[in-house]
Amino acid sequence: MLPDSAYLIFAPDLRICRLLNGLWQLSGAHGHIEPRRALSEMPRYHDAGFTTWDLADHYGAAEEFIGSFREWLRAERGEAALAQMQAFTKWVPRPDAMPRSAVEAAVDRSRRRMQTDQLDLLQFHWWEYRDTRYLDALKHLSDLREAGKVRHLALTNFDTLHLQRVVERGVRIVSNQVQYSIIDRRPEVQMSAYCTAHNIWLLTYGTLCGGLLTDRYLGAPEPSAAQLNTASLRKYKQMIDAWGSWSLFQALLRELRAIADKHAVSIANVAVRYVLDKPAVAGVIIGARLGISEQRAENARCFSFALDADDRARIDAISAQGRDLFRLIGDCGDEYRR
Repeated sequence: MLPDSAYLIFAPDLRICRLLNGLWQLSGAHGHIEPRRALSEMPRYHDAGFTTWDLADHYGAAEEFIGSFREWLRAERGEAALAQMQAFTKWVPRPDAMPRSAVEAAVDRSRRRMQTDQLDLLQFHWWEYRDTRYLDALKHLSDLREAGKVRHLALTNFDTLHLQRVVERGVRIVSNQVQYSIIDRRPEVQMSAYCTAHNIWLLTYGTLCGGLLTDRYLGAPEPSAAQLNTASLRKYKQMIDAWGSWSLFQALLRELRAIADKHAVSIANVAVRYVLDKPAVAGVIIGARLGISEQRAENARCFSFALDADDRARIDAISAQGRDLFRLIGDCGDEYRR
């Protein structure tokens, strides 16, 4: 099991694991998975202490997988066991009219798929800020929270300005999910300070750059387009290219390897620990390739060590040699609205 430091009181009624199991791989953009084998892996994550899952309504059958896992927990361990796991889903509608009936139908669909009366956390995404009907949707989601269908309400990929507008409307937001890594430090410009001041957590993804920010790529030649064979690899290789060259990325990996050697851990452990220690960060989402591969034992080592001031200074020195992605791309989530 994981140590107590692996868990955080996310809300007064919700304790989470700080390493969340990400289910983007079920969206179909990461190769074939065998459903029965994948489902058989979920109890192993849970029993190892990785009790918190991140998913979305559009990640293939991810919500149904959570529903099947909940059904298994209930049958094998009793109703009380359901309180030991947390499932955070997302609603990502196309911009359109947002009457309560449409919003409630989306929430009910997720509740039905996930076999739960109340969603632990609903993370809302909106594609077009100029269409202000996202405020209508959030008003209805707030009402559905008060009605008990949603426990907590959150955002995903909102920039600081529009997060502020939501908060100023009186919508109670517990977290915002954003991309955050040693490569992409845009949350540090505005987002982290705003969230800290308003008691809003950050859940981060892309922290391992889709697996590129690992020992596997240390000393490796720059991968070809054919070798970038998952949506994650393609996405985060573009982010690395925006930040700097492959040679600079290799310099970063070498520095991370030296720090990892000092602590007897992996490059991935150092990259995750670096972000976990940042202000407002509640947890890091790591893709769970259910039934294909798993790194539970390695990921657990994130909680076996602490980075010191010298470690952080060495990482910052290399990171600063890359381009300023805030100036190049914009604030958190702006890459989805260009």
